[in-house]
Amino acid sequence: MIPWLLNHMVPFAEQLERHAAGDSRVLLTGRIALASVTSFLAALLLGPFAIRWLKARCRERIDSASKRLNELHAHKQETPTMGGLFIIASVVISTLVWGNLSNVFVQIGLFVAISFAALGAVDDWTKVHKKTRGLSARHKFITQLILGGVAATWLYFSHKETPHGLELIWPIGKHGIWLGAGFIAWGVLVLVGTSNGVNLTDGLDGLASGCTVFVGSAFIGLTYLAGHVVMADYLSIPHITGAGEFGIVIGALVGAVMGFLWFNCYPAQVFMGDTGSLPIGALLALAALVTRQEAVLVIAGGVFVIETLSVIAQVGWFRMTGNKLIACSPLHNHFVFKGEHEIKIVTRFWIGSALLAILSVASLKIL
Repeated sequence: MIPWLLNHMVPFAEQLERHAAGDSRVLLTGRIALASVTSFLAALLLGPFAIRWLKARCRERIDSASKRLNELHAHKQETPTMGGLFIIASVVISTLVWGNLSNVFVQIGLFVAISFAALGAVDDWTKVHKKTRGLSARHKFITQLILGGVAATWLYFSHKETPHGLELIWPIGKHGIWLGAGFIAWGVLVLVGTSNGVNLTDGLDGLASGCTVFVGSAFIGLTYLAGHVVMADYLSIPHITGAGEFGIVIGALVGAVMGFLWFNCYPAQVFMGDTGSLPIGALLALAALVTRQEAVLVIAGGVFVIETLSVIAQVGWFRMTGNKLIACSPLHNHFVFKGEHEIKIVTRFWIGSALLAILSVASLKIL
């Protein structure tokens, strides 16, 4: 409703901005900012009620494969989990208020947010109430593939008629490799991989949420730039009509995660659980797929990439040699085992994430 009202009130100068940006609605910059603020306030308001509700129904079980890690994190036992419920609720509320719901990217974003959050909620609920480690890895992975397949296929048909829409953009020289229908498989890989990357990073108070703020902020800018005819041409990146509207979804995500971080910073009052980490990763991946900037996601989301690679390297090295490569994976747990304080580890990872986010945006002109 709000975008419709603004469309009938916009002055001439803002109409020019709209056409230059190639966006179908008006006041895009302002609506992205308002979406962030709205979701932040929604998370702050919903947080206390959600935490009380979760405290009575869904508390964290410290039950990893590492006995020592369980001991080090024993103080986190019984902390409410599934906080992703009020993150995603805030994203959806803000998007419905400020977004253009006829925009296909917004539609796919809402689908991804709700469906991946539902999968994560089932996994978290199973962990807590069936005293297991959640859904089996096989069932969880297959469901992710299905959800990712729906989103990637939907996006494929949207990008099909867009110049460079089905190309994998190589960052150096910005050459494109045409994927054709292979875009669907590629999209699934990016969605599932990033979703699990954020999930692996979510192990210390505020770690995944803080890194998400930096990565998401970079992609707010990238979605706006990709949807702007002049700026896309200046930066030699694909111009995706309507991509700027997806910035409202990512803006809402950043605001909601900042609101969640209010309760999740050390010592955490609530954990996001898979209910939050899976949809957060999927939405960041979707932003990269919409803008055709998967390479930039690798840079901006470098912390998530390193955390994932540390697990892969640890497992591979152990199978080959019978020894551990690092004290404990993912990487943040290595520093926990070395006796570093949790706040110091998280702060240093945030610094790394902030620098990588800056580098990712700079790379648009550097590479």
